[in-house]
Amino acid sequence: MENTTPAQQRSEKKPLILALIAGMCGDAILSWMTITSVPFSIFPWIAMVLAVQALYQDYLVNPVSEDMPLVGLACFLVGGFGHSAFVKAQYPEAGSNFFSIIILMGLLFWLGRKLGYIGAIKKAESGDL
Repeated sequence: MENTTPAQQRSEKKPLILALIAGMCGDAILSWMTITSVPFSIFPWIAMVLAVQALYQDYLVNPVSEDMPLVGLACFLVGGFGHSAFVKAQYPEAGSNFFSIIILMGLLFWLGRKLGYIGAIKKAESGDL
């Protein structure tokens, strides 16, 4: 991602954000079906359909880079585990959110390393850039 234009970087981040939204919507739908205290809302269904449709349209237009499927899956899981931790903090009778937070932190650390946000400081300090 070092020799990319800002427009290319935006087009690479778009599917990651859509995957994050799809993961949050998927967990919202699953939480509604499995946790009795979570009320029904139509908005996760609408957002899920729109996010998946936008992901498909982006897939048809833009070529997929080598690491994008794995990074996209990680973003989907970050959205799901993040929403799960939020719901379990909001409704403590649903269970502990410890597992969700541990998985979420591990995935975020891996994503930061994979996308170059973690580790770039060491390269800049050593003068390798």
